[in-house]
Formats: sequence, C-alpha cells, structure tokens
Amino acid sequence: MRYRIPFNRPGLVGRELRYIVEAIEHGQISGNGLFTNKCHVLLERMFGVAKALLTTSCTHALEMAALLLDIRSGDEVIVPSFTFVSTANAFVLRGARPVFADIRGDTLNMDEALLEGLLTARTKAIVVTHYGGVGAEMETILAIANRHNVAVVEDNAHGLFGKYKGRYLGTFGCLAAQSFHETKNVVCGEGGALLINEWRYVERAEIIREKGTDRSRFFRGEVEQYRWVDVGSSYLPPDILAAFLYAQLEACEEIQSKRRRIWEYYYQHLKGLEDEKKIRLPVVPVHCEQSYHMFYLLLPSSEERDAVIARLKAHGVLSVFHYLPLHLSPMGQRFGGKLGECPVSEEVSARLLRLPFYNDLSETDQACVVTAVIESLERSATLCTW
Repeated sequence: MRYRIPFNRPGLVGRELRYIVEAIEHGQISGNGLFTNKCHVLLERMFGVAKALLTTSCTHALEMAALLLDIRSGDEVIVPSFTFVSTANAFVLRGARPVFADIRGDTLNMDEALLEGLLTARTKAIVVTHYGGVGAEMETILAIANRHNVAVVEDNAHGLFGKYKGRYLGTFGCLAAQSFHETKNVVCGEGGALLINEWRYVERAEIIREKGTDRSRFFRGEVEQYRWVDVGSSYLPPDILAAFLYAQLEACEEIQSKRRRIWEYYYQHLKGLEDEKKIRLPVVPVHCEQSYHMFYLLLPSSEERDAVIARLKAHGVLSVFHYLPLHLSPMGQRFGGKLGECPVSEEVSARLLRLPFYNDLSETDQACVVTAVIESLERSATLCTW
C-alpha cells in the first residue's frame, strides 16, 4: 500500500549529487576516498573524539566494537531488552551471552538502578542505547562500570547531536556506534560510524576495518607493504555514499532545525491528550538535549495503539510500533529470557506508537496526522497510567 504520508521519506539538502559527481571525477569511489576522509575530519571536529571511522552500517560499527574489546565465548554483555537486535547481535557473534536489562518508565533508556544486580565476574561490557536520542543516565552508568572495570559502549544510532549534561552523546563510552541509515537525521542510505574515545583503540580499529591488514599504515608511508596482521572484515563504505553523507553533515544545523520544528509541533498539538491522560508523550529530562530523532506516543493499551494505527491508515498515514523485547524473542529465550523478566520493556513495547517523522514533513501533513490521532482517541474512556 502506498501512503499519502509515509512514516519516513529521505530527502536531499542540496549538494549530495554534486559531491557524488566529484567523487567519481576524483577517480576513487571505493572506501577511504576523498569524501570518506572529509567525513572523518568533520566528525572528529564536531564531537572532539580521538578518531571517527565510517562503516557500512551502525551494526558493523558495533561488530568492530566487539572485536576491539576482545569479546569471547563465555563473556557476558549487558544490553537493554528494548533496543534493536544489532545492539545484542554484534556481541553474540563473538560468543558473548547477552544479559537483558529493563528500561526506565520515563525515558525508555536502560534502568541504571538495575545494573549492579546484573553484573557478574563474566561481564565484559555494558552497551547503552540512547532511546529516541535522549541520553541515558551516563554519569551513574559510567561510575558503576568503572567500579567493576567494565567497558561501556554507546549504541548512539538515535542520538547524533544529542547531549547529556552538556556533552555530546557518543563521547562517553570508550566506543560508540552511529547510524546514517535512511531513517536517521543525517543519512546516506545505509552507513554508520565508529567513534573512538580512547586512543589505545585507534590503530587496531583501522586494522580491523581494513580486513585485518595494516593497509592504513601503508598508505601513510609507515610500512613498506601491508600485511595480514589481525582479524577483521570489510567495513568500509564506498566513497559515493560518503559524498552523500558529507553533504548531509554540512547541512546538519538546517536538518536539526527542521526536525526540532516537527517534534515541537507534535508535542504542542498533542499535549491536550496527555493532559486528559489519553496518551503519554516523550519525556526529555532537563539535563538532556535530545537529537529530535523520532516522536512517539504511549497509549493506554495495545488495543488502543492498534486502533490509532488503523485510524491513521484510513487517512493514508503510516504509523508504526517499535522494538519487540529482545528477551522474549526466539533468540532471547535461547539465552534464558522469560516473560516478566523486563516488565517495563514488555509494557512499553505493547503500547508505543511512532508517528511520521522526516525532514521534509510539512506542517499541513502534520496537522492531518494530529487530527487523526485526536479523532481516534476522543471517545476513549481508557486512561494512560504512565
């Protein structure tokens, strides 16, 4: 079915096609070309990280993080149950057992109060997802991790340009993964980046990303020939995608301004429903600056959620739910996940609805979405208790 208002629609900001042509004319469209390096420099300058390396996806950035932390069979990695499968899968691929943490009822981020009870002698890492681009409680999480000598990795797929206590998300853990998938704020179709916040990981990250070879050192003239020196894979995106991405990164202020307007329109025009306890809107703590990645509603029940989805569909609007709890998935149950283990994740998953959100979403179309949501809930007698 073709929707009049889709859930997502990628758009151009101006120079994408021009830069793609430049990449072709430059004579290299494979990985680590002219625009790849431009993106690296820009990301490092923006976020003050030791090193930024573009990858073919956020998933691959997480896989690189697992390799850099030397995750092995028998290790345990704590992940939120309410997250994308890659957050866990990248570490499961190295033989780790995922330990599922429940989420907070306000921000829907990992509940830091539960962490101490999940740590064991086998815990090798804590992987934090900043849900919706709102920062998890990194101060507490890092303090716990430091006490137990456990690494922290940020899955920052939602959080580009978001901040926690004045500091950019993606700069807290030793490693962080970014996404430039077409559903994100800044896009290149498929793509990601590994942000490295500790210098000790930089050289090996370059090797892992270059199929386990010291090819990067060879091109810098540091070795006479490049050799196979470690494990690795091909994680380099083509320079054509980097060219597209560079144009988007250059226009990040314009993009963020548009997304802020869209987010605030939804919030202002749906606040009345929250006041009537028919929905709950996203919570952004005062010490967090969100990334304006998405807009979601929590409905009183799964039945109410499904009714709103159907009402929007009748208006030609595509709205969607989000993650199914990982601990209840077939793979999660293989690792011991059980019903009731993460009750907040289970409750939120059944009631959460995401509204259309993309850079070029017009106020006229937003008004249609808001009207359909209000019409769907105006006769509802069920109240939201969150």
